[in-house]
Amino acid sequence: MSALARRVGMSAPAVSERIQRLERAGVITGYRVDISPAALGLPVTAFVRIRPTAGQLPKIAELARETPEISECHRISGEDCFLIKDLEKTLDSFLAYGQTITSIVVATPVPPRTLPIAD
Repeated sequence: MSALARRVGMSAPAVSERIQRLERAGVITGYRVDISPAALGLPVTAFVRIRPTAGQLPKIAELARETPEISECHRISGEDCFLIKDLEKTLDSFLAYGQTITSIVVATPVPPRTLPIAD
């Protein structure tokens, strides 16, 4: 808090109070550490689009929540219903619920980044 306070020209207690207020308001939803999946033995990242068969939509969301290798799952509009970021080959478990289309990541020219915040 001290370093942040110095950077914004405020006292540490004032910065702490503002951060707590932002957390309570849901503006700050958490904190994270970025870890290389490859360093954990998960060298392949794939994005998978899933088009569920009739009645299978809730099962796909549940399976994605229960699968640790799935680092992201988004309910999307359009022809497909889900976009999943898979850090390992776990696709076979989703085939029972619909059609999958997989794209393997070969490079990441723009890695995940924080949202731009105006000064």
